[in-house]
Amino acid sequence: MAKLGVNVDHVATVRQARGINEPDPVTAAAFAELAGADSITVHLREDRRHIQDRDVEVLRKTVKTKLNLEMAATDEMVGIALKLLPDYVTLVPEKREELTTEGGLDVLRNRQALKKAIELLQQGGIVVSLFVDPDIAQIKETHRVGANTIEIHTGSYCEACRADERKIELAKILNAIRAGRKLGLGVNAGHGLNYQNVQEVVALGGIDEYNIGHSIVARAVLVGFERAVREMLALIRKEG
Repeated sequence: MAKLGVNVDHVATVRQARGINEPDPVTAAAFAELAGADSITVHLREDRRHIQDRDVEVLRKTVKTKLNLEMAATDEMVGIALKLLPDYVTLVPEKREELTTEGGLDVLRNRQALKKAIELLQQGGIVVSLFVDPDIAQIKETHRVGANTIEIHTGSYCEACRADERKIELAKILNAIRAGRKLGLGVNAGHGLNYQNVQEVVALGGIDEYNIGHSIVARAVLVGFERAVREMLALIRKEG
């Protein structure tokens, strides 16, 4: 059965808009777990635009399921991860000017830096995932540098407007799932998935965990956090 990781970054985005202490992403994480989420994801960015160091520190102490820390493969972030020891780390590309993560890691170009970060994190007992496009060469390189898991970037599929475009992107995702499985990697997926488009990806099968944030937070504003999480869980567990 597929698992759901709930990303609470954008609860912090609302908080930071006013520079006060609410809404609290830690509280949102607790509601997500009560609703059945299998893990909590936060992205600690270099510019601290939403999630703050305090959030991750408190979540490490309070999350009852698993904590997934998204981060860039920098010395600062590796140091923070080794201090906090999240259950797993997802290494992602990061640019200050982007609104949200744009595309997957270029593992081929950055293999040495990624390999070093992966080795340090794994020595600390942390499972490491790389956020990559559904590109076979990148997935093979992910295996070579020693990562445990891939998270397939589903953004291109989610942004496709026409049915034929979505079909092409779904085929890429399916090939990525199969490649990851063949190499013995764990296979997760995320970015841009929502209540309307996730079902076509679920129908492909083979995904261990879906990491979804913005659409759940947006729905939670209207219907409440627990209901929003339960509705997403109902969609991703229709596989098979």
